[in-house]
Amino acid sequence: MTLDDLLFDIHVLEEMLHSYERKFNMLSCIFYEAYSEGEEPTNSDWVQDWTAWGGAYKVWLRRQQQFRGIVESLRSESQSLSQVIEKTARRESVPVPA
Repeated sequence: MTLDDLLFDIHVLEEMLHSYERKFNMLSCIFYEAYSEGEEPTNSDWVQDWTAWGGAYKVWLRRQQQFRGIVESLRSESQSLSQVIEKTARRESVPVPA
């Protein structure tokens, strides 16, 4: 996996999250806080959506954390953010540790 792959995943997940936000008229961060505390939908038709929404948000958080970690790691190797962006803008492969 590369930094570019991570960013692609983040964008795909954000589109999924926006879809659920539009459907339920609720921000994902607020939904996830209640969902992670065990709140369940009162409408049984929503169970699958809530499970998928919660899962997508959890993966989105993890991908965001991974992306930030890689960028911080690159910056700690004496690279400025400008140098990192220079690589990513040229679509250079920036590997992500497993």
